[in-house]
Amino acid sequence: MTAQWRILSLPPLDEGLVRALFAQLGDAAEITFPATRDRAGLHAALADADIVIGDFTGELALDAEAVAAAPRLAFVQQPSVGTDSLDLDALAAAGVPVANTAGFNFRAVAEWAVAGAFALCRHLAWGDRKVREGKWPQMELIAGRGPREIHTQRIGIVGYGAIGAETARIFQALGCDVSYWSRSRRPEASATYCELDDLLAHSDILVVAVPLTPETQGLLGTEKLALLPEGAFLVNVARGGIAPDDAVLAALESGRLAGAALDVFDQEPPPVDSPLRTHENVLASPHTAGGTRTSQIALVTKVQANVTAAVEGRPVIDVVNGLPPEIKRR
Repeated sequence: MTAQWRILSLPPLDEGLVRALFAQLGDAAEITFPATRDRAGLHAALADADIVIGDFTGELALDAEAVAAAPRLAFVQQPSVGTDSLDLDALAAAGVPVANTAGFNFRAVAEWAVAGAFALCRHLAWGDRKVREGKWPQMELIAGRGPREIHTQRIGIVGYGAIGAETARIFQALGCDVSYWSRSRRPEASATYCELDDLLAHSDILVVAVPLTPETQGLLGTEKLALLPEGAFLVNVARGGIAPDDAVLAALESGRLAGAALDVFDQEPPPVDSPLRTHENVLASPHTAGGTRTSQIALVTKVQANVTAAVEGRPVIDVVNGLPPEIKRR
């Protein structure tokens, strides 16, 4: 009889949801969960896990130490696009393929980026706060804050994967001039390629949509943000570490940035006393740009299909650490 696969699902995926997703596997798999949501609980649960469904918040990171604690690990399915909480090199060295859920939320994130740009151009969050405070800043908003029509804005997109490309398409449909930078040119791109410094210098609205990697960590620091036109807007739907919080705050305080729509921060949640939480020109969001009903259905469908394929001996898809897609038990 074939040995049962042990599937370890990490929080915050709901236990009932995960059990329902894999009920059809029957006796072929046992679904387990850490006893506690901390390093000790993770390491204890990893000891006999064959497959891990990762923690998309990054709280329970699969670093080199965690990989060493998982002698039976054969496959990691990350329920997100980003894999910055996983040590891909350590997992590859251990012979463990890692898959993400590429493309499950590209439309949702692109829509949030455009919505954030609209909110900044028309000062929607600022106006809402003032009205709730009992004020009526009609002329202050129109004459003082200079609302903009979005089709007049030059859009620069940093990163041209699925999210960047969809963001460009929507902005272009609104009549915007759209340019992009990525680590490699995209011949199929509808937007115009620019070198990064040139893109920054000519972007009224800069959208950050590039993955966080060692190469992009701190990519848009103080010196780079200073290249933006005076009064530009920043929309970050990628990761906080790409445009660090202190650099964004400095650009806001100097006036280089007139506003920022931030779905991500260096630390999540940001400290309670973070100035970005209270800055009047910041639209702050709790890392939910990709979280719509439609995208969540796509997410769990991809996780279910890939983990089921691994258990049933079929190749998985979306492997991101350079290993073959065939899953072999250890």
